[in-house]
Amino acid sequence: MLEIKSSRAVALGFSFLLATLISGHAVDKKEKPPAVQNVDSGTFAVMVRGQRVATETFSVQQQNGVSVIKSQLKEAGSGDPVNQKSNLEITSGGELLRYEWSDASGGSLTVLPSNDFLLEKILLPNATKASETPFLMPSTSAILDNNFFVHREVLAWRFLSAECKTEGGTLKCQQTPAEFGVLVPQDHNSIHIRMELVGKEKVTIRGAERELLRLNLVGENYQWALWVDDKDQFKLMRVSIPADNTEVVRD
Repeated sequence: MLEIKSSRAVALGFSFLLATLISGHAVDKKEKPPAVQNVDSGTFAVMVRGQRVATETFSVQQQNGVSVIKSQLKEAGSGDPVNQKSNLEITSGGELLRYEWSDASGGSLTVLPSNDFLLEKILLPNATKASETPFLMPSTSAILDNNFFVHREVLAWRFLSAECKTEGGTLKCQQTPAEFGVLVPQDHNSIHIRMELVGKEKVTIRGAERELLRLNLVGENYQWALWVDDKDQFKLMRVSIPADNTEVVRD
């Protein structure tokens, strides 16, 4: 059991983030719909061997129990304003409503729940008809598409919501791994991954040393380290992918 001393404000912030995934609330039809709540937004610098190769611009918003996670990827030196973009919509119970992806070449895909399946519809550039691929996966499966690191942030919140609870201003977390079935739409593939809480670590980000909470994300041929800030609503701050000489840092 890992205990993290935190202020009431931090604990409430953590609860708010988890609400985007697991705790919906009923709204009387006569009441005015709640305003859109901005959960997180910003940019991630994607660095390979110390050189910036791309920038991800993202936002996470919540309204009436539905979370909308948007992301755009701009490659360094590219003449296109946006090379890839995605839009993920999930319910307060973590169930997929819709996922969309497109790139500058005109290709696109959509993932929708269909009974006990996730149905991926793929439209190639200049094609007039989409091909369909079903995956025997529940609608609660996570989406972890290529190049969108905000999807990893959402998964980290989901993991922490299951493994942590706040007692008297102290966050207590189990350090047991959890397994997830995830869909990687751009690869047209489903995989199993494992996330585990390592604990507090001192990490240098942009020349400054910070103490952050480390999570490991592991799968077959897949080993990432993620650091989130438990003093700032558990926002994802840094990702390390040693096998690819890649580091992702929040700007």
